[in-house]
Amino acid sequence: MPDVSVLEVLLYGDPIGTLTRLPDDRVLFAFNESYINDQNRPVLGLGFKDRLGGLITEFHPTKTRLTPFFSNLLPEGHMRTYLAQRAEVNPEREFYLLWVLGQDLPGAITIRPTDHETWPPDDDHDPGAAGDDDHHHGHENALRFSLAGVQLKFSAIHEARGGLTIPVKGVGGSWIVKLPSASFPAVPENEFSMMTLARRVGIDVPAIELVNVAEIKNLPKGIDGAGGKALVIERFDRREDGSQVHIEDFAQVFGVYPKDKYQKASMRNLAEVIAVEGGESEIAEFIRRLTFTMLIGNADMHLKNWSLIYPDRRRAALAPAYDFVSTIAYLPDDNAALKVSRSKRFDAFSEDELSHLSAKAKLPEHLVLETARETVERFHEHWRKEKGNLPLSSKMIEAIDRHLAIVPVAKRG
Repeated sequence: MPDVSVLEVLLYGDPIGTLTRLPDDRVLFAFNESYINDQNRPVLGLGFKDRLGGLITEFHPTKTRLTPFFSNLLPEGHMRTYLAQRAEVNPEREFYLLWVLGQDLPGAITIRPTDHETWPPDDDHDPGAAGDDDHHHGHENALRFSLAGVQLKFSAIHEARGGLTIPVKGVGGSWIVKLPSASFPAVPENEFSMMTLARRVGIDVPAIELVNVAEIKNLPKGIDGAGGKALVIERFDRREDGSQVHIEDFAQVFGVYPKDKYQKASMRNLAEVIAVEGGESEIAEFIRRLTFTMLIGNADMHLKNWSLIYPDRRRAALAPAYDFVSTIAYLPDDNAALKVSRSKRFDAFSEDELSHLSAKAKLPEHLVLETARETVERFHEHWRKEKGNLPLSSKMIEAIDRHLAIVPVAKRG
């Protein structure tokens, strides 16, 4: 295989920049002159804008890993290890991993070698490979997509005659299949229930389904026998015609590596960005989601679980909500993933904390408090009606009920 040193970065199918592998395993990103000079250029990410709204064009090289924006396009943990092993790529060398997975990334970005070699790379002795053992097996079973996060999940196609199929190369699906967890019981059922409640409360969530794992076609060997239920979510970064819609998560917005997704920023920081980029409807939607997250006891709503979307390629809006899970049903926790304004404690999420958030993030306090109160009322109404009908165990229901008793905003009257 040629020793590839330059990858082309495409946005909506048009080249906008390059990632160049330098000596000592360093990587440098640069925009193309045509993108820099385009006054109507589509936005790659808010982090590429300077304080006056101009385009930042000078970047320092990184070593082994990519810059945070591109690093956050790649999966983490078990998911990264799984896909890297199947593609026979060293999971730590992000230049090569992005090359392998670059056909199907979050948002409207794709990656290809500058000489437009066909994907995937062959299995000759590649300096980016995981090793030479078993390289003769080839890549016939490799999956060529990247979905951020650690949970085992696949991109899938919803067949016209019903049913779900994992594409042969894992590329091009408009649905995400999230499989059962080996560590915690009924996570798909939990997420399905919380996402269903979120929709009832008025939060913008994608279409979701709960399906039997056995009914999903073309799952990789060793996965199809897992049994249980899987959660299926429609990708909001893909349109019905297969075209891409650009998105970025808030780890990308703030230039934070995935390992720091629980640090480096707070809910107040998110609110400040949303207040600048959107209007009052966006602020209200943010407060609805923040309040809902605290009510269900989701201690894992980190920076990568909030995203912006660019429906017109230029202006950012809150992307539909995702990854709502009641984590306290598994691991009792006093704290949310991110600080709200002064505290991350669930028992400190009060109207006073929301007022503090409003003042510091320059949000309309009346809008914030009224939205939170309405969210609480709607949550109680639908939780009372639905909790016995949702696919939740009695243990999960009891955990959420106990949790609601300690969250100040949840108390009525």
